[in-house]
Amino acid sequence: MLTEFYRWLPPEGVKILLVLFLSFLTGLQREERKAAADHYWFGGVRTFPLIGLVGYAMALLAHGELLPITLGFGVVGGFLMISYRHKLATSGTAGVTTEMSGLATYLVGALVYSEQFWIATTLSVAGVLLLELKDALENLAKRAAADEILTLTKFLLLTAVILPVLPNQAFGTFQINPFETWLVVVAVSGISYGSYVIQKVTHGKGGVALSAVLGGAYSSTATTIALSRRAARENRPNLFSAAILVASGMMFLRLTALLAIFNHSLLQALGLPFAALAAAAWLGAWFLFRRPDSKPGELKREYEPHNPLEVRTALLFALVFVVMLVITRLTLVHLGRAGVYGLAALLGMVDVDPYIMGVAKSAGAGMMTPLQVGAAAILVAASSNNLLKGIYAFSLCDRATGRRSLFLLAGLAALGLVPLFWLA
Repeated sequence: MLTEFYRWLPPEGVKILLVLFLSFLTGLQREERKAAADHYWFGGVRTFPLIGLVGYAMALLAHGELLPITLGFGVVGGFLMISYRHKLATSGTAGVTTEMSGLATYLVGALVYSEQFWIATTLSVAGVLLLELKDALENLAKRAAADEILTLTKFLLLTAVILPVLPNQAFGTFQINPFETWLVVVAVSGISYGSYVIQKVTHGKGGVALSAVLGGAYSSTATTIALSRRAARENRPNLFSAAILVASGMMFLRLTALLAIFNHSLLQALGLPFAALAAAAWLGAWFLFRRPDSKPGELKREYEPHNPLEVRTALLFALVFVVMLVITRLTLVHLGRAGVYGLAALLGMVDVDPYIMGVAKSAGAGMMTPLQVGAAAILVAASSNNLLKGIYAFSLCDRATGRRSLFLLAGLAALGLVPLFWLA
């Protein structure tokens, strides 16, 4: 039916209807604000569609030539400037948002003539959203600290500035690809940054359990250390041993997400075991959360992560990642599988992310590391890391929490080695 409607209307008629619809959306939003204003306000449900039609008609008469369209843009801008000067004269405070919306509406008409329908629609919808979310965006700007804006800028530097200019080809004996190396840095940093942002947004809200979930996605080792230090002064063994177990369960989801990005073959081999290990950790934590401690009441969270997007840290991660690629390859060539598994156990005690990502980038068909060897090495490294966190908890917590956490994390580490029997 819609196709028949298009056939019945001339092509230019369809374009005019689209211009009217998109311009009317902006005019409707401005009309709503105009009704609530107590001073002069430019435009509404009639003015904006007219501006859109002017843009379309100018593009039509000029046959899409840029110069006449630009001159028309300047004329409309001149009328909007007169309106803005009048607004300044009659109101103590005057924004320029409405006038900018008028200029955007003119461009929408010209874009529709050029059959850039998606761009015109996106421009209109994005403009209406920006206008409608005025209060929310202004409140966000007031709450955003300068250092958080700097953090976001660093993330854009890592992703949008550095990544696109790196060569996407392998170099040397070990086939090091600069683009893929930095992509690993961006992915690991991105997951940590996502958790960091959520923790900042929910600052002061939620208890120890939420801290364990978000912190585990950021860094399960750092979260375990922070929770262990607090457990030493709280005397809540069930609560904190459960929270430490939750953080380690989140590590498996973090690793699953990274494997989904970089190595689907490893994801197929380890996705189910990782899901089972995360479920086992959370099930054990659930039973502990249900057991009351001697001290009643819920504790507020204290742990807040550090900024994960320092450029120096990213460069160090990239360097360690490349070193892990080389060491893993050399170990496999000279020491065989046993050497790779020993290396995984050792490096799981140091920093699990760069080693596991190095294995993920080198394992699989046609890669330097066989798939089964890579999957087994990742399991060994993750189990080694869980055992390390158990030792941290035993050393830093009070006696009851430390013993319980060490027992649970050692059990999780042993459980994580079970899939080796069908990978061998």
